[in-house]
Amino acid sequence: MDPLYAHQGAPLGVRSPDHARVSIYGPDFAADPHGHYRWMRRTYGPLVPVEMWPGVPATLVIKYATAVQILNDPVRFPSDPSIWQTTVPADIPIMPMVEARPNAIRTDGIIHARYRQTINDALAGIDLHAVRAMVERTAVPLVNSFCADGTADVLGQYAFPLVFAAFCQIVGCPPEIGQRIAAVNAAMFDGVDTAEVNRLMGEALFDLTALKRAHPADDVTTRLVQHPAGLSDEEMVHQLVLLFAAGVEPAANLIANTLLLMMTDPRFISSIVQGIPLPTRVAIDERLTSDPPMANYCITYPQQPVMLEREWLPAHQPVIISMAACNTDPELKPGSPLDNGWNVAFSSGPHACPAHARPFGVLVAQEVIDQLLDYLPEMALAVPPADLVWRPGPFHRALTALPVVFPPSKPFPVP
Repeated sequence: MDPLYAHQGAPLGVRSPDHARVSIYGPDFAADPHGHYRWMRRTYGPLVPVEMWPGVPATLVIKYATAVQILNDPVRFPSDPSIWQTTVPADIPIMPMVEARPNAIRTDGIIHARYRQTINDALAGIDLHAVRAMVERTAVPLVNSFCADGTADVLGQYAFPLVFAAFCQIVGCPPEIGQRIAAVNAAMFDGVDTAEVNRLMGEALFDLTALKRAHPADDVTTRLVQHPAGLSDEEMVHQLVLLFAAGVEPAANLIANTLLLMMTDPRFISSIVQGIPLPTRVAIDERLTSDPPMANYCITYPQQPVMLEREWLPAHQPVIISMAACNTDPELKPGSPLDNGWNVAFSSGPHACPAHARPFGVLVAQEVIDQLLDYLPEMALAVPPADLVWRPGPFHRALTALPVVFPPSKPFPVP
C-alpha cells in the first residue's frame, strides 16, 4: 500500500469526531476572513477542520506548499465528488457549486482531458482586441445611467451587468437567454434553492446549445458544439455551467474588490505628495494574490485516507484549498505579486484555470475598471470601508454592494 494511504486505526495526529469545526459560510467569517485565517494558523496549523455548510464537514488547506502538492496530485486527490455526494442531503444550497458534473472541473484522467481540451480550444478563438471595443461600447451606456446622480453602486449598476454582457457576447448568448442565466448565476454562489437553480440553469443552457447547433456563429458556444470531441447536449450544458460560473461572478467581484483597493490605498490615488498612482494592473494582481474573488475552492475528495501534515485526511471527504490563505501564507516569500506565476488564485496543476481564460479574465477586469475611472476620475468610496458588507458563503470573496460618490456629470457620447 502507498505510504500516504492508511487504515483508520488511531493514527498519529487524528482529531476526535467532536473537535470544534470552524464555520466558513456565515457572515462573521465573511466580514474578516484573514483574521480567521490567522487564528486558524495558530490554532490548527496547515489543515483546518471546517464546516462549509451546517453539518457538512470538510478540511480547509491554508498552507501554500501543501495546497500545491494536493492540486498537482490528482491520483490521491481526485475531483469527483460522487461518493461524498451520497453522504449529504441532496438539497443543501451549495450543491450546485460542488456536485458531480460531466465537465472539466469535476472529472479526472482521460475524461477530464477531453473536456478540458474542448474548453481550451473554444476559448482560444476569443479576439482580445475585440473584447476591448466590446467593453467600451457597453460601459458608456451603463455609466450614463447613473453619472448625473453623483452616486452609484458600481458593483450592481456597473461591474456585474458589464461583465455579464461582455461574457454573453463572447459565448454567443442572446439577451433573452442571458437574462434567464443572470437570474440564477448569483444564486448558485449564494446557495439558494438547489433544485430550482439547477433546473433553471439547465433549461437556459440547453436552449443556448440548441440555438448554436441550429445557428452557428463565431463564438465560444459554437466552437464547443462543433468540436471534434462531439459533446452531447448534456455535456454541453455542464461545460457552459462551468464557463458561466467561472466567467461572471468571480470577474465582477474581482473588479469590485480591486476598485475598493484603488479607492482606499494611497499608492493608487494621485496626489501632489504621492505623484503618479500605480496602474490598474498592479491593483488587480495584488487582489488576485491577497484577496482573490474565489477565496476557498478547488475541492478534491481523497479516495482513501491520506496522511498529510501529520494528519489523516478521511476518504471521500472534501478537501478545500483556501487560495486567499495560501497566497498570504507567512512562510511564503514570493516577492512582487505583479504578473506572478506562483499564486493559486487560478488554481494549479491539471485543473488550473485554462491558459486562454486567464488573459481574457484579467483583460476584462482591467478594461472595465479603466473605463469607469476615465469617465469618473474623482470617484470615491461613499462609506467607510468598515461599513461595507461582504456576502456570506464558503467559496467567494464578494461585496453585497460598492457604493461610491463622484461629481455629477452629463452623459458621455457612446463610441
